[in-house]
Amino acid sequence: MSAPIVFIDGDQGTTGLQIQERLRNRTDITLFTLAAADRKDARRRAEAINACDIAILCLPDAAAREAVDAIVNPAVRVIDASSAHRTQPGWTYGFPEMTPGQAERIANASRVSNPGCYPTGAVGLLRPLLQAGLIPGNYPISIHAVSGYSGRGRAGVEEHEGQDAVNAPSFQVYGLELAHKHAPEIQTHARLAQRPIFVPAYGAFRQGIVLTVPLALRLLAPDVDGATLQACLARHYADAAHVHVLPLHEARVVTHLNPQALNGTNDMRLSVFANMEHGHVLLSAVFDNLGKGASGAAVQNLNLMLTRE
Repeated sequence: MSAPIVFIDGDQGTTGLQIQERLRNRTDITLFTLAAADRKDARRRAEAINACDIAILCLPDAAAREAVDAIVNPAVRVIDASSAHRTQPGWTYGFPEMTPGQAERIANASRVSNPGCYPTGAVGLLRPLLQAGLIPGNYPISIHAVSGYSGRGRAGVEEHEGQDAVNAPSFQVYGLELAHKHAPEIQTHARLAQRPIFVPAYGAFRQGIVLTVPLALRLLAPDVDGATLQACLARHYADAAHVHVLPLHEARVVTHLNPQALNGTNDMRLSVFANMEHGHVLLSAVFDNLGKGASGAAVQNLNLMLTRE
């Protein structure tokens, strides 16, 4: 039996390049990309996607929709790394640890939407706690996240590593119109009743993310505290290979969070910090925006889908 053909469409962007690097030496698949001269040829791209077993789309949203529309071969399966289909019916959300049975759903899906980097952290923290009833669905959630500049794609890399890098900002908060495209994705998959306030930022480091969600205990049930929230997350991810929950006694001695701590891995570390005197809790997620937040997640989903081949 021949090895499944995996076609990467958009292999020259930050996510596509990383996926290619992770798959380059695999012998269980046949990796296929288009030559430079064919990348903008709609006919060649359509031929390639219809001739593969699994396509990984690393494209802008509009181009990803066009690629999916070009599929006429019903056997072709898709992992879309863009945000085009993350809240669309008929697409399986590619976060295997999100809820029991999600890995199996991904393994059997024909259309998988890779999560956004920021939503991976936000949904990873919030979904188990809402599912357990520890945070009400109508809680006024606010999220702050800082990503490495590679989160901007080529533009961010060029700004910080190109010839004018000396003028690159050391830190920049963006999304000030409070209409970031990740907010609906977070709301949908965390099961929030209302849109969260999401404030993202870029730092002057290549990759890595720290994402935090503050909570006021007075807005939660009387018996919910930091230990309750941490225990819920620890139970939910007890058997997860790539999501780890920091024990409460270790969190008590943490004084800072390094966004680059898990770079080069496909892991995510969740923590709960509590100040009972003030009634405040801070949920945090640390992971590589190009690992668990993008290419690593795509390869994890690919591996699950290959189990069905």
